[in-house]
Amino acid sequence: MLKYKPDIIWRKDRKGRSVFTHAIVLRQEKIFSLIYGLGAKKNIIARRHDAFRNNYLHLAAKLSPPDRLQRVSGAALQMQRELQWFKEVESIVQPKLKEEVNENNKTPQVLFTDEHKQLVEDAESWMKSTAGSSMIVGTLIAAVMFTTAFTVPGGNKNDDTGLPTMLESQPRPFLIFMVSNALSMFSASTSLLMFLGILTARYAEKDFLKSLPTKLIFGLTALFFSIVTMMASFGAALYLILHDRLSWVTIPIIILSVIPIALFSACQFPLLIEMTKCTYYSGIFDKQPKEKRHITGNDFKTGPDRPVRSGTGHASGPD
Repeated sequence: MLKYKPDIIWRKDRKGRSVFTHAIVLRQEKIFSLIYGLGAKKNIIARRHDAFRNNYLHLAAKLSPPDRLQRVSGAALQMQRELQWFKEVESIVQPKLKEEVNENNKTPQVLFTDEHKQLVEDAESWMKSTAGSSMIVGTLIAAVMFTTAFTVPGGNKNDDTGLPTMLESQPRPFLIFMVSNALSMFSASTSLLMFLGILTARYAEKDFLKSLPTKLIFGLTALFFSIVTMMASFGAALYLILHDRLSWVTIPIIILSVIPIALFSACQFPLLIEMTKCTYYSGIFDKQPKEKRHITGNDFKTGPDRPVRSGTGHASGPD
């Protein structure tokens, strides 16, 4: 539409709001990203106000419409998305607009805090609930793996060395058992530290942008790895105990041990992937729409400076 009607970027409704203003209010990332293709005009547009003396940053500080907010699962990710919008708009407005007040005598930051009080509380509760339940699992795994390290299959020799009896008779399976056991305990302990960091955090607004999601990502990843290595240790222990007499039982049990891993993956991986994408990838905004949509500076010219097709007296349309 901008290519065929370039003057639409200057039009306002009765509230003094333009197409980009509505894109911010309604959280339309693709439409707002078109502003990056306007070149120097972006700075002029970003200085505008609506009829209530709200600048672009005031509008970004308002809470998203419920239908847009619910597209993101979890209160913490919703808060992160709100912060991403606020920071993105903040990056294109002039510094003086950050301290400007609207007709209610509120700066954008004050308005953001007022609008998101309930969401911050919900996000804190969601984070603590997720970290608390995951911490229980991590604690159980760490305790079991620590105990198993000193009660190895087959027991220890009675001589002065006290080495495990399976170390000489079955060195490779025993090595798999011990390494898996150690990795499981270390990764479970790491996840506990991450979840503890979440439970003791300040829960300031800015923490939901990167700090808290990063801790949860590392915590869930470490917890998943501890479950995988725990099941590997379990399978190796079964093999060491049963391989001589009941070898046919070992393989089915080892295969069944994959079920907990699959269940955990099905429950937590979608959340983990979504959090990773939102936190570390390029983001929700396309900052190079000009090249992708082949929009040129001439597409936005209006008035006498707009190029005219040769042989006609009409303003040139899009190529």
